Amino acid sequence: MIEEVKPLNPAAAGLEPPPKGLASFPPPERWDDWTEYDPAQWPRKVSKHYSLIPTICFNCEAACGLLAYVDKETGRIRKFEGNPAHPGSRGRNCAKGPATLNQVNDPERILYPLKRTGKRGEGKWQRVTWDEVLDDLAERIRKALIEGRRNEIIYHVGRPGHELVYNQRILHAWGIDGHNSHTNICSAGARTGYAFWHGIDRPSPDYANARFILLLSSHLEAGHYFNPHAQRIIDGKIAGAKVCVIDTRLSNTAARADYWLSTWPGSEAAVLLAMCQVILREELYDAEFIRRWVNWEEYLHEEHPGRPRTFTTFIEALKEIYAEYTPQFAADESGADSELIVQVAREIGRAGHAFAAHVWRNAAAGNLGGWQVARTLEFLSVLVGAIATPGGTAPAAANKFIPAPPMMPPAPRAWNEIMWPREFPLAFFEMSFLLPHFLQEGRGQLAAYFTRVYNPVWTNPDGMSWIETLADESKIQRHACLTPIWSETAWFADYILPMGLASERHDLMSQETHAARWIGFRQPVLRVMQEKQGKHFNFTYEAHRAAGLGEVWEEDEFWIELSWRIDPDGALGIRQYFESPYQSGQKMTVAEYYRWIFEHSVPGLPEAAATEGLEPLAYMRKYGAFLVEDGVYRAHEQRLPEAQLESAAIDAQTGLVTRDGTTIGVEIDGIVHTGFPTPSRRLEFFSKTLKEWKWPEYAIPSYIRSHVHRDDIDISSGEMLLLPTFRLPTLVHTRSGNAKWLYEISHRNPLWLHPADGARLGLSTDDLLKVHTEIGYFVDKVWVTEGIRPGVIACSHHLGRWRLDEDLGGEKWSTALVDLRQIAPGKWMMRQVHGVQRFASADPDSERVWWEDAGVHQNLVFPVQPDPISGAHCWHQKVRVERPGPEDRYGDIFVDTGKSHEVYKRWLAMARPAPGPGGLRRPLWLARVYRPATQAFYLSE
Repeated sequence: MIEEVKPLNPAAAGLEPPPKGLASFPPPERWDDWTEYDPAQWPRKVSKHYSLIPTICFNCEAACGLLAYVDKETGRIRKFEGNPAHPGSRGRNCAKGPATLNQVNDPERILYPLKRTGKRGEGKWQRVTWDEVLDDLAERIRKALIEGRRNEIIYHVGRPGHELVYNQRILHAWGIDGHNSHTNICSAGARTGYAFWHGIDRPSPDYANARFILLLSSHLEAGHYFNPHAQRIIDGKIAGAKVCVIDTRLSNTAARADYWLSTWPGSEAAVLLAMCQVILREELYDAEFIRRWVNWEEYLHEEHPGRPRTFTTFIEALKEIYAEYTPQFAADESGADSELIVQVAREIGRAGHAFAAHVWRNAAAGNLGGWQVARTLEFLSVLVGAIATPGGTAPAAANKFIPAPPMMPPAPRAWNEIMWPREFPLAFFEMSFLLPHFLQEGRGQLAAYFTRVYNPVWTNPDGMSWIETLADESKIQRHACLTPIWSETAWFADYILPMGLASERHDLMSQETHAARWIGFRQPVLRVMQEKQGKHFNFTYEAHRAAGLGEVWEEDEFWIELSWRIDPDGALGIRQYFESPYQSGQKMTVAEYYRWIFEHSVPGLPEAAATEGLEPLAYMRKYGAFLVEDGVYRAHEQRLPEAQLESAAIDAQTGLVTRDGTTIGVEIDGIVHTGFPTPSRRLEFFSKTLKEWKWPEYAIPSYIRSHVHRDDIDISSGEMLLLPTFRLPTLVHTRSGNAKWLYEISHRNPLWLHPADGARLGLSTDDLLKVHTEIGYFVDKVWVTEGIRPGVIACSHHLGRWRLDEDLGGEKWSTALVDLRQIAPGKWMMRQVHGVQRFASADPDSERVWWEDAGVHQNLVFPVQPDPISGAHCWHQKVRVERPGPEDRYGDIFVDTGKSHEVYKRWLAMARPAPGPGGLRRPLWLARVYRPATQAFYLSE
């Protein structure tokens, strides 16, 4: 007999249930005046009236929806909860979403523009006006453009917060190739592996409808888009799906999986190819899908010209090629159980089209050749035909929607070799983490350098080289740091420009969270609230000033205003792209920009708005999100309309359909489909690009031995492998440093150490361990756990924040005060003076801080290690460990930047530079962010 569940409060038993049942969220029709009892007044029932204004979270890249509860009496934001109208997050948020309130109310916020008055890094600042900042920057940029020094202007972004097309408008209007991102220290390895298959650089798994899910990450807790993805993984699990996690660590996700394969870092591609071998050997593949959609004919023509060009021949060739990747071979390489490898392969075969898989950073970011981890993972999906199917994995572009903006400038005829050097013609993103070394070698200098929500001193490897470069005014003449908070990088800037948080600016977002396409609208909540009350503002910083938020601004308006001042009379051809689409000759406002997009570029939005008697912009301000299309599958099978086929030519051998010299589709079995954006318009098992661009040995999915292969680690001499790539679910890089709730939960990053290694080294939990890399060392505490492989230590990269001044330069919730000294040319020593402490502020919680640990900044001691193909930094480190000496302390760091440059040159020597075929810098078909004009791809330019 099941015991009746009774309410916790006896008084609840006498209450009548609501006539329509309990609601999970406030209904949108009541968002303008939502009433709740004030919890601070309990047990009295005191009503509080709120205006609920939607926006988008900014504490990771998932772009989940938030509702800001604005107190209608005080005009202050009281809390953030989930937006139920958001198709991706569905009203649910992780801990980072509600913690936005901490960031808005942070007592240490930078509220006004600051200008350096002493030497860089000296910590002397004065408040200046936005007009002073804009005039100085505009003059410098205008001068550089007029003098033909356009490659001296660089915008270096960590997390844009908006779809890249917004800033692309800015830089292309200026006529520069100036975008620099963080992606080659993040996801470029995985992106490369996926792009060589289907021309699109990200996967979009349909977890909710999958029968089997394979994750090379910790998606339930901290993986890419983890809140929307975790929800749908749970949906799939409830529906009966099984989950396998390949991860060296026993993450929380691995602990909840049906299968956990703890592999030696760098061996993952061997394991995945062994699974492919099982599927081929046991004929669990989808032959019809492979026949139709894989470029097997091109492969046989190029690599086996003497064999019959039949599909049977191709399958035979596959079985021959991958016969060596037996489960036992994979077990020997990885340490995983061979029987488990077989079991998982069979699960994948049984799932067929409902097999969902994902890798983002993890192994793809850690290892030399890590891009092949994504390529071999996608091979599994291709073999079973699980591409863009219900329960399968689609190329991300099908599940994102990026609406066209007004007045898009043409691509510039420019190529910036400081970011896209010829040594890395296939690099999927800019070689941004090598910038200090390029400038040291004299490859250029910068007249204007913008860092935007990016902290290379802390986030990148080799941060001391960044400090040396940022402090050198001969290399970087003017550095403007656009940031909502203090950072280690901002300390070395010329300007610190306070930019808005999640609820303080406009952005348009879309992410591939599931098999649908949606947009989310971030908006400055307090400006929207005040404008509802009849107030008017020219700029968002004016609204923030009226609301008591200083002069915190937003990038959208900043770039419009800066561009207008660079070209005040229109002589440079820039101003025209910043004129109003509604009022000729007038400066465009941010409201007009989004109004135009919502009226002209989002299918179905004007109609949906009209049904509620709203204009499209008002609709988006009300709901904060819009579902453009649901149930998006098999986009590659879309048929080309007859009108497009008029005057088109079909190649009888390849099936490629061209019109006016451009490939528009592919004919398969008599039907013309759009296909994939690859040279063959098919999935490319064989990459002729890799062959022609000097990497023929990796033209098909392969296993590349990592730079930290287990055979190269001599444990008996104190060597181990350091795995530094995993996230914590509560933190994101440097953006969460001012969120007290999050740092109360997570504030230390000990070294995971297996008990066998602990016994060998004589260490217990919380003992210190000294970890040597090629360029220095750091000292950290250990956490002895069976959740890591023997021979491997692991340390999260989300902690170890520091500041150089007691009162400035870092959030006291999250930073240790350190003493940083250059003890000899190129030799740096950092020692913690004290950890996190209680401090006096306008927030009474600052006097209640109980934690002291701020973690250890391990990235400082990592040399740059660029993969010669993907360009991605290979994070994993071969290290030597020892017990610290009597002079060593927790948090100590030593770095030799001279050795760092030597390591850089050694890795650079592995590259195979351009030119490629036809004198190209880069293949014309291969995607490139902020793509310049076609002429710029040729070295003759």
